[in-house]
Amino acid sequence: LQWSSPPEAIERFKSQEIRFPPPQFYEFCRLCNFSSLSELHKFSSERALEGCECWMPVMLTASDGSIQLLPGDELYPEDPDYTGEKKTVMSTDKKVEELMKEGNIFHRIVIKNIHNYALYVNIQAKYKHINPVTINCDSSDYNSKL
Repeated sequence: LQWSSPPEAIERFKSQEIRFPPPQFYEFCRLCNFSSLSELHKFSSERALEGCECWMPVMLTASDGSIQLLPGDELYPEDPDYTGEKKTVMSTDKKVEELMKEGNIFHRIVIKNIHNYALYVNIQAKYKHINPVTINCDSSDYNSKL
């Protein structure tokens, strides 16, 4: 075990020292919005009474990678399979780059491999949540406050 700040954990992920799944990557990116634990605590205390929603990522398999679609994304299904009973599989012959160029409303994680994710979010978060800092693991193009 090792304590790391969110930006440090993301850097360690990018350098392939550690691995974490897409949901944790997303949350580390959200934590990058806060410069201190007290700032995070203040935000969470003020936001706590606003409500929350159930999320279920939906995997879209493209010809050259995968995309985890999240609620609000234009490709997110209207009736997602929350239980796995429908065994719904979303796939396309298109490449990830094509899907990104065709799209306008994003709330997704592009998964290139186990150490290379790209986060794209341009929707308004519900219930006064804060959107994650968008990060592409191919480069250090984010401005973390931590």
